Amino acid sequence: MIPLRGLTVFPSMVLHFDIGREKSINALEKAMIMNQQIFLATQKDENTDLPTINDFYHVGTIAKIKQMLKLPGDSIRVLVEGVSRGEIKDVVLEVPYFKCRVIATPDDESEELSTKTSALMRAGLASFEEYLSISVKAPKDVFSSISSISQPGRLADLITSHLSIRAEEKQEILECYDIDKRLERVNEILIREIEILNIEQDINLKLKNAINKHQKEYYLREQLRVIQDELGQTEDVEDEADSWNKQLKKLKLPAKTAEKVSKEIKRFSKLPPSSAESSVIRTYVETILALPWNKSAKSNIDLKKAEKILNTDHYGLEKVKERVLEYLAVVQLSNSIKGPILCLVGPPGVGKTSIAKSVARAINRDFVRMSLGGVRDEAEIRGHRRTYIGAIPGRVISSIKDAGTNNPVFLFDEVDKIGADFKGDPASALLEVLDPEQNKDFMDHYLEIPFDLSKVMFITTANTIDTIPRPLLDRMEVIHVTGYTEEEKVNIAEKYLIPKKVKEHGIKPTDISISETTIRDLVNYYTRESGVRNLEREIANLCRKVARKIVTNKEKNYRITPKNLESYLGKKKYRYDIVQGENEIGVTTGLAWTIVGGDTLFIETTCIPGSGKLVLTGQLGEVMQESAKAGISYIRSIAGKLGVAEDFYKTQDLHIHIPEGATPKDGPSAGVTMCTAIISTLTNTPVRKDIAMTGEITLRGKVLPVGGIREKVLAAHRAGITKVLLPADNERDIEDIPANIRKKLEFVLIKTVDDALEHALVK
Repeated sequence: MIPLRGLTVFPSMVLHFDIGREKSINALEKAMIMNQQIFLATQKDENTDLPTINDFYHVGTIAKIKQMLKLPGDSIRVLVEGVSRGEIKDVVLEVPYFKCRVIATPDDESEELSTKTSALMRAGLASFEEYLSISVKAPKDVFSSISSISQPGRLADLITSHLSIRAEEKQEILECYDIDKRLERVNEILIREIEILNIEQDINLKLKNAINKHQKEYYLREQLRVIQDELGQTEDVEDEADSWNKQLKKLKLPAKTAEKVSKEIKRFSKLPPSSAESSVIRTYVETILALPWNKSAKSNIDLKKAEKILNTDHYGLEKVKERVLEYLAVVQLSNSIKGPILCLVGPPGVGKTSIAKSVARAINRDFVRMSLGGVRDEAEIRGHRRTYIGAIPGRVISSIKDAGTNNPVFLFDEVDKIGADFKGDPASALLEVLDPEQNKDFMDHYLEIPFDLSKVMFITTANTIDTIPRPLLDRMEVIHVTGYTEEEKVNIAEKYLIPKKVKEHGIKPTDISISETTIRDLVNYYTRESGVRNLEREIANLCRKVARKIVTNKEKNYRITPKNLESYLGKKKYRYDIVQGENEIGVTTGLAWTIVGGDTLFIETTCIPGSGKLVLTGQLGEVMQESAKAGISYIRSIAGKLGVAEDFYKTQDLHIHIPEGATPKDGPSAGVTMCTAIISTLTNTPVRKDIAMTGEITLRGKVLPVGGIREKVLAAHRAGITKVLLPADNERDIEDIPANIRKKLEFVLIKTVDDALEHALVK
């Protein structure tokens, strides 16, 4: 008996194998001396070198030795032919070779085959033919010899011998004496192997296609590299990575930051240039290396120079200029930007953005502007994370990169118009940017490394503080930029706007002349605003008309006066109420504040017999309606003192009307005006036409302070008022009124309604 390693021999099978173990050679030589028969059994573990009787299967094949050939190295090649199955019943010898008593179990090959056996044979042959067509290991020509076999047992054995299956499964077929069961098992194995081979074939095909694609790409890349070499445009990945590493060392970044960037560069050098991730890392590293980490503009703050620049660029705005200069002085002394973030608040067109530009020019720094109007995505501030396709840094970091220095003047424009939606809250993201304690380690989502913003001078602008989130407003110092007076607008037009527009339109200064009175008419009748934006447009309109006339008529020296102004700009767009006529009963002049400046407000009242109804007309808001009701309640409380019938609220209907009913009106500044008008009507006493007043009242008749005094007084002066009644607590606001206006008006400070009646009613 010879134990075989990894080999199973079936009856009727002819094959050769090599033997080299001493026991096996001894057994072979003994068999050759005797009847040349040998028993072949398969080892359970082919790695066992010295098997015992328990290390091999006891069912094997009785074979006849056909030929033996000695090979170099003490091994023998032997050719055998399987005769029949056999099973070991007893082991006679183990040394010097295995000698066993074996019972032969030949197949019962009857001539008449059952229908089932025939069907199994046909199925086996069909499956084996399909197996041979797919398998690359089995020889294709073996089918012709096997298909002619008529014995079912022999057919099953030979098919199994040509299958690439495990030795355990072949042993299972060898030990199966029932021929039908043997054929069924062979069919099962064939079907399984065919399915496995089909899957392998699909995988190999896909793999082949992928390899072909990579080979094609490799070939094209090599071609491209050769072409670039010829053109002198070659740039190796390693060279690019080395260049980045040199730039990184020059930047002298913090250790953690440098380590992170270095890792990204190392990853880039290992990726193929054509990969998508390679381009993402390239953009990331180039963005970091382009940032001005240690590059600062040499800021030389010269307060005299700064003051000169502010005065050159802007007329008026004395308080704003003073605060800006104070801020710059503190920066110069402390050599640090830490401190309040300036927020310039005022109506459109008053020069908030240009003030920030002038500050940058005054201290010799780069100017960066970012408009926050309508911004709803937090990523606009903090940037996109690199997990997104097309991720980019936030606009703060991008603007710093574009500026090229780490200490520019950064203007956040329209901070009151910032929005929020499902993409995040940009206002909350700004909290970190505008906080000196946090922005020294500002973390952009794209960079994922801290960047120092503490050297940046941040300035914000807004039209109103009402819509700015409170936590954000808390980080800023608000500077109110008020509207311009008529005098200031005239000076701005003469010194800035007219020369600028004349130059822009290609007109010589001698070809056009605009008088001061013409400018005043432009301000009063063609614009109604706090700033000078529309005034600039109207001046540009004049320049265009003159330019056309110069080209058409070839004439020069056009003089624009109040008389011919309408021929250039058309009919007047606005009108201002001028106090005219006699003193009237129940008509008072109030003062109001609007976003385009101050305005006069005529309040009319009338008293008619009725049932005590109060009628309010003229688009009055809730606050003004409440002021009117509070005034009536106060009058009822002092009816006896005024000489008014105490039951007037039962027998008389009061109608309060403010002209221009289509214009909504609201605010707390008309309380004393309406109260005076009602008392004038009830007492049948006229009110002086040349007096205007403003102030809110209480139920006890006290006059409370209001805002917008400067704009209101200017409107009173424009309307021809000579005396203005102001709440006593607004005394400090008189200083804000231009000196030339203060000289022309008489100011009376009132504490109660009685004080107002003392000056307003005609005795």
